[in-house]
Amino acid sequence: MLEKRRFIQVIMGPRQVGKSTLMKQVVNALDIPFVFYPADAVPATQLSWISDCWNAARAKMRLENLKELILVIDEIQKINGWSEVVKKEWDTDTFYDVNLKVILLGSSRVMLDKGFADSLEGRFERIILPHWSYAEMRDAFGFTLDQFIYYGAYPGAAELIGDEDRWRDYVTGSIVDATINKDILINENIAKPALLRQTFELSAAYSGMELSFNKMIGQLQDAGNTTTLAGYLNLLSQAGLCCALNKYAIDLARKKSSIPKHQVYNNALKNIYCKPFAEAILDRSLWGRLFESAIGAHIMSNAYAGDYKVYYWRTNPGCEVDYVLEKNGRIVAIEVKSNSDAGNKGLMEFRTQFSPYLSLVVGDGGMKAEDFLSINPVDLFK
Repeated sequence: MLEKRRFIQVIMGPRQVGKSTLMKQVVNALDIPFVFYPADAVPATQLSWISDCWNAARAKMRLENLKELILVIDEIQKINGWSEVVKKEWDTDTFYDVNLKVILLGSSRVMLDKGFADSLEGRFERIILPHWSYAEMRDAFGFTLDQFIYYGAYPGAAELIGDEDRWRDYVTGSIVDATINKDILINENIAKPALLRQTFELSAAYSGMELSFNKMIGQLQDAGNTTTLAGYLNLLSQAGLCCALNKYAIDLARKKSSIPKHQVYNNALKNIYCKPFAEAILDRSLWGRLFESAIGAHIMSNAYAGDYKVYYWRTNPGCEVDYVLEKNGRIVAIEVKSNSDAGNKGLMEFRTQFSPYLSLVVGDGGMKAEDFLSINPVDLFK
């Protein structure tokens, strides 16, 4: 914002990671006047609202004789066709040398990306905010590693963990319901909304584990076919809730045909369906699954900004690699160990077959979980 007007600045990230709070801190720290408009309550078809915001900002500049002004619009993707209007208004200011600097905030990655590709090429820069790391939750809220594994990384929920009912209500209402109802159902033609919600709940509950689409159909009501479930999981992934990882293989067709491994983007999304923290931490088998899911959530949360792909690998039971990261021809293999009993047979076999750029154990006998959960996984490719 201190530079000359050059690009629209776009702040992207899932719900409740602090985008609006960050913007408030930024504009209040500057000496540049600003105006802020949230699109939460605006009808999706009201395209003129964006132009109204823009014209109000221009009027403020003229009336107050301002040399520059920052216009911030939150949840811009909720307005259908927003990118064409933004392009028109931005280009008009560029032509007439209006020094109106623009920041757009959005939580629906798929809608924002589509708008950029369709209309705003060459006019914007992206800043992608992932979910918080363990180090950030520790430094800001005093989280222990166990608390991070169970309660996840939503800053707004951090002060509610002393009352698990309130914590679950917050994560369910402010994040899960809001994302599904406002970011997916409004923008997509979903034939079975109830099935979409059930798909998320089942996928989240199985985070860190493999579950075939056929078995999912057996556990879901009115499930339809595997293509429907795969499509719904793709939408849930684009919204930053959960995803289905393919098995790593050289052959693309084999990747696509594999049994998916489910993974949430924030472990809080898995544990709202889990037993209470005090009971879960004493259940060694369960805690091992929560531990692996937390490592996977950290990997997936940073995958979009880091531009790397994530898979798993398995040849047979006991010979597997929990997470395989791929970027620019380099492969990083990560095995998660929550106890010293588990061996590294899978990692050794994977090294033999694929010669990864880096292979890493996270947990007992390897890199400490605290350290791994504090770094950006894209740094592993350096």
